[in-house]
Amino acid sequence: MQPGDLEVREATSADLELIVPLFDAYRRFYRQPSDIPRARSFLRARLDRKDSVIFIALDESEAVGFTQLYPSFSSVSMARIFILNDLFVSPEARGNGVGSALLVAAADFGMQAGAVRLALTTETTNTVAQSVYERMGWVRDTAFYTYELAL
Repeated sequence: MQPGDLEVREATSADLELIVPLFDAYRRFYRQPSDIPRARSFLRARLDRKDSVIFIALDESEAVGFTQLYPSFSSVSMARIFILNDLFVSPEARGNGVGSALLVAAADFGMQAGAVRLALTTETTNTVAQSVYERMGWVRDTAFYTYELAL
């Protein structure tokens, strides 16, 4: 991939079949079984309902990465925020700035939407992603714990 060959843009429903394999690979990275039909259905619903905003990275016409933002709000800030829930770059495209380009697109979108911040969570063992986030100006939260309740 040469500089300038990468296109990052907001995905539409027309991009569904380009995103599905990346989304499935993302889920497999987090030790979930492959499920292409369910991935397609899930993403179609997000795009159709506008529940999320998805950015796709294309090297020529090949999809090489995506990120997905979910809108939310901060009560303390009384403002819009976005949760960067998913970020994935195909193994062949890693190390070429794809992840950074997706993070820039997400931040630009958040600023244009009037959000006060983006938030994300990653596994403690995902040090490669952590180094990209920190290089791009993201700051690790050391003041709050994250809790979950499985339902």
